[in-house]
Amino acid sequence: MPKPFHLQPLLDLSNLRLEEATRQLGQLISSEQEASQRLALLVQYREEYQQRFLEAAQMGLGPTALRNYQSFLARLDEAIEQARALVEASKERTLAGQKNWLDKRRKAKAFDTLAQRHRERLATAQARQIQKELDEHAARRFLPHEGDKK
Repeated sequence: MPKPFHLQPLLDLSNLRLEEATRQLGQLISSEQEASQRLALLVQYREEYQQRFLEAAQMGLGPTALRNYQSFLARLDEAIEQARALVEASKERTLAGQKNWLDKRRKAKAFDTLAQRHRERLATAQARQIQKELDEHAARRFLPHEGDKK
């Protein structure tokens, strides 16, 4: 019976951790993309609102309407800055997730390499055993037996 790979539990655990890190990295990338899309929408909305403000200003605005436009643009600017900060934080989390994934992948590959070497050693040992048995069979077949002496 072939000797089992004694590090198999560690290989299984490292593969499980790699799968978890892969799932987490996917979530981090998705979150980063969503944050970037929200930022892009805010920037686009601010540009559109700025354009409406300019068009309204050309037609003539009262002081109240002017203050309302300026106040809302200021709030949009604050929201855009907050969204930028969220995108940056999300990028940092994604980068950390990528590093974690690379570490988990490296460990899983190391255990996989050890498992592959183990399988190769087993295959080599099995091939030697088969060759030994074939050699012994051939030797018995062609060498005279002690009972065959005349």
